[in-house]
Amino acid sequence: FGAMAAGRHRITALFSLLVLALFTVRSSSKPLEEYPDKNSYQPPRPPVVLIPGDLGNQLEAKLDKPSVVHYICYKKTDSFFTLWLNLELLVPVAIDCWIDNIRLIYNSTTRATSAPPGVDIRVPGFGQTFPLEYLDPSKRSVGMYFFSIVQALVDWGYTRDDDVRGAPYDWRKAPNENKDYFLALQHMIEEMAEKAGGPVVLIAHSMGNMYTLYFLNQQPQAWKDKYIKAFICLGAPWAGVAKTLRVVISGDNNRIPVISPLKIRSQQRSAVSTSWLLPYSHTWPNDQVLVQTPTTNYTLQDYKRLFTDIGFEDGWLMRQDTESLVEDLTPPGVAVHCLFGSGVDTSEAFQYSDKFPDVEPTVVYGDGDGTVNLRSAVQCKRWVGKQKQPVKLVELPGNEHVNMLLNFTTVAYIKTVLFSP
Repeated sequence: FGAMAAGRHRITALFSLLVLALFTVRSSSKPLEEYPDKNSYQPPRPPVVLIPGDLGNQLEAKLDKPSVVHYICYKKTDSFFTLWLNLELLVPVAIDCWIDNIRLIYNSTTRATSAPPGVDIRVPGFGQTFPLEYLDPSKRSVGMYFFSIVQALVDWGYTRDDDVRGAPYDWRKAPNENKDYFLALQHMIEEMAEKAGGPVVLIAHSMGNMYTLYFLNQQPQAWKDKYIKAFICLGAPWAGVAKTLRVVISGDNNRIPVISPLKIRSQQRSAVSTSWLLPYSHTWPNDQVLVQTPTTNYTLQDYKRLFTDIGFEDGWLMRQDTESLVEDLTPPGVAVHCLFGSGVDTSEAFQYSDKFPDVEPTVVYGDGDGTVNLRSAVQCKRWVGKQKQPVKLVELPGNEHVNMLLNFTTVAYIKTVLFSP
């Protein structure tokens, strides 16, 4: 439900948490009785798989387009180039080219998305850590994401791309469109566990937790007992985030003055993962006003009307496509360590003038990590006592959504989980 450098909330927050969706994966073809008890598979140092959040890994593109939106835009490229994160593309005029390339086109009949004509986008480095350590391949600090955690793992004896690996994905898409990703993730976990002689620890951030929960819910318990030691959740938006409402209504440039919120709004809306992470009724009160205009109050019961009123009817279809994926918050069936930030002003509601939706709102703030509302982050508590595996909640006061990946307390806690019996 989205990830980048400490200073100015990093460029990742640039687009706000769009949220990722989790897609259906079939379990391994092995019969359940072939899975031995995982207690006989405890290695001294469990392998680690990192699952990034929305905007949390690199994307590459190759072009052969029939037309372009501006004469400065490339129409054809001979090879793949970095689309996200490429700071040179996120500047006035050039951003028009970027938006036209990274956007998705939603088909309301097939309920699926596609790239614009002549745009081929791929996710580089599955199984490697580089696409999520730094989102900017030049390794500028503004794009630093999972680097601190990966480097700590290396300092403890891990080896990049061997016993610590990344699982990047196309974070623009909804769960029902990423089935191949989950199959690849399953196979990588099995391969790593078998090589190490013991189960894997999954570490996810932000929307990556929703992806991971969906993945685990598709696996038989015997598979999880054999292959998963623990699931470490960092800044998980279990119940969605209020911030997403602003993204779909008026766009969100995260206060970067050279970028117009209305300009990037079309791209932000096109990512199905955005609608997926709207607040959920299992946590937000049905009567709480989330969006207010001079004539209308919108609660989470009014999503369909809201999407109609802002002229984005496809958004309602996208929400219907994805809402049920993890809505019931089925326990993952593995040991859970749920770390969340608090004490940071976090968008909770939005008040618009009569120029709605094409105007910046007045923001009403509440508690959270600056992106994920506290009420959403703590929903892992409902698994306590609902599964035999332990569920621990760890509050990180004052920790911002992305900066928690740099926090000493976070890294120290991860080390404790990894090297505990």
